[in-house]
Amino acid sequence: MKPNTFAELNLIEPLLKAIKEENYTTPTPIQAASIPPLIGGQDLLGCAQTGTGKTAAFALPILHRLETKRRASSPGAPRVLILTPTRELAAQIGENFQTYGRHLKFRQVVIYGGVSQMSQVRMLNRGVHIAVATPGRLLDLMEQGHVDLDQLDTFVLDEADRMLDMGFLPDLKRIIAALPEDRQSLFFSATMSPEVRTLAESLLKDPVKVEISPEVKTVEKIEQRVLYVQHADKATLLEQLLKGDVMGRSLIFTKTKRGADKVAKNLNRSGIRSDAIHGDKSQNARNRILSDFRTGRFQVLVATDVAARGIDIDGITHVVNYDIPHEPESYVHRIGRTGRAGAEGVALSLCDSSERHDLRAIEKLIRMTIVIEKDHPFHADRPMPRESKPANRGGRPDYRKRSKNGEAYDRRKTAKGSKPKRPGKRQTAGV
Repeated sequence: MKPNTFAELNLIEPLLKAIKEENYTTPTPIQAASIPPLIGGQDLLGCAQTGTGKTAAFALPILHRLETKRRASSPGAPRVLILTPTRELAAQIGENFQTYGRHLKFRQVVIYGGVSQMSQVRMLNRGVHIAVATPGRLLDLMEQGHVDLDQLDTFVLDEADRMLDMGFLPDLKRIIAALPEDRQSLFFSATMSPEVRTLAESLLKDPVKVEISPEVKTVEKIEQRVLYVQHADKATLLEQLLKGDVMGRSLIFTKTKRGADKVAKNLNRSGIRSDAIHGDKSQNARNRILSDFRTGRFQVLVATDVAARGIDIDGITHVVNYDIPHEPESYVHRIGRTGRAGAEGVALSLCDSSERHDLRAIEKLIRMTIVIEKDHPFHADRPMPRESKPANRGGRPDYRKRSKNGEAYDRRKTAKGSKPKRPGKRQTAGV
């Protein structure tokens, strides 16, 4: 029977008090399915994306077990390790633990690169119960002798598919090799490719399997439209959309870091306050940008997929896919930044002809046809490719040119010292 309240999940009173203060009422499907077996100490394989309540699904039972099985923390030896792919997501998870555990006594450290390690090392030396980390900086601190995983009780691998996409598999293997054999392991991924499943099988022992498929439900809550446009007109179209009265706080997605910077620069030049966030910016800069966007100091945030993974900001009214993602799952993650917590949201996709195939793959995944928005000045039923080349047969160079009077001729026949072609066997001279 599905629990209707958090009290039915047998969580301790300090956690229930914090949940009530956050106005949480009914557990989400992943919370209802995950919390009881995790309190019981079982391993878990969870297939769920961000925005499903996944963090609370593992944070609440972890805090419950820490409190009910209290022991002093040792310097550099956390009892819980949560591994996550990005700095933003690590910081967010750390904030969530503080929120849910506000009535408990525990110490935690958030470990990521891009900033000085001194404060992180100081926290570790004091002794922490929970470490939330990205792989690169964690390995650095392990190699320096600041982190010892021998006393670990619980290991959480979050966003496993994104970890592999970002090339973290070698780092993951080194970290997993350092884990104690006797531990509880939690594995979360939005998608389950063969590579992800292989990694999960190497990590988990007889896990409880929880699969939440919110993709269709999530996208159905969001108004989705596609705008066909030639690539050269995308920047102008985006500017006109943002200058309208409809769009409020907006998140724009590009494929590349350079593209994000370029879009933000063009928008600022046209009077639309915006900024870009991606992996090349320092952690302090990224934190400042997110804070400014959250507090409304600028209207538009331009981001890449990796940088935006885990961003949870209320009040985003529109998501715009300036570039259509190659991976259909990324589309679901992107548009999930709007329409959160029951609010309405709109997702717009600017699609040129080179992106039609990616759009079809997205529609196949979400099992719906995205509405075409034709009411804009750059609508192109059959948008031209980004670069069109003259057609020729068999891939041979096209030597045809045009004379001043528009007549076609072959430049090889007019080149200095060249001779006309001799007639072939089926040709007659002068014909």
